[in-house]
Amino acid sequence: MNHASIDVAGIVARVRSTRPLVHHITNFVTINGVANITLCMGGLPVMAHAKDEVEEMVGAASVLVLNLGTLWPEQVDAMLMAGRRANERKIPIVLDPVGVGATQLRTRSARRLLQELSIAIVRGNAAEIASLAGVEAKISGVESVSVGGDVVAAAKKLATEQDCVAVITGAVDIVTDGLRLVRVANGHRMMSTVTGTGCMATAVIGACAAVEGDAVAAAATALAAYGLAGELAAERSQGPGTFQMHLYDALAGLTEDGLRTGVRISS
Repeated sequence: MNHASIDVAGIVARVRSTRPLVHHITNFVTINGVANITLCMGGLPVMAHAKDEVEEMVGAASVLVLNLGTLWPEQVDAMLMAGRRANERKIPIVLDPVGVGATQLRTRSARRLLQELSIAIVRGNAAEIASLAGVEAKISGVESVSVGGDVVAAAKKLATEQDCVAVITGAVDIVTDGLRLVRVANGHRMMSTVTGTGCMATAVIGACAAVEGDAVAAAATALAAYGLAGELAAERSQGPGTFQMHLYDALAGLTEDGLRTGVRISS
């Protein structure tokens, strides 16, 4: 699959024209950035966490994004309730297993979500994806330190075992359903200087998955557009604070021509 076979500009245009409702049960550290980046991509964010309303909110949404960043047991219950409703409605679920491998609660919760729900896309760093695939990995807090083995093989293993698309974000992003493998080379090192850029990547994937049934194409499109915005933002920034501001502007301002010439997707 090369760049030409994924209609990046077309998928982004569909997000902007349909304004899908993206239901996030997410991380309180990054919730504002996640809501803003969803808006900049063209989606409509809603942050509904209470068990009393998650099923009702999923009833109106086009995608459900689950993020384990600031985790507590009752939140997992809400995620399972929302996830079952999403599966009933056949809308995609995107999971961000933040910090999996760092604590038993995170690892156990992520495995339970994968076991009890049908999840379309799992996006994490190399250590998080490797941990879920049963590959030895070292994580410090929520940052990937090392992976014992081939990260591509770990992603393929997780995708095959869970019947999902596994996404590892890094210097070059990896997207695989176990058979197809796509690499996205867009992005900039400044993206690692601001908290929440991983959570934001998952949100952008959610917005694309809301309008594109091919989860590989949705994830690759999201990461290419988001990474390209990161490159453009870095050119205009003096440091992490101005970078975050310019990242919003750059993503919202991406043009069809800019996407066609700027994305770097390879198979």
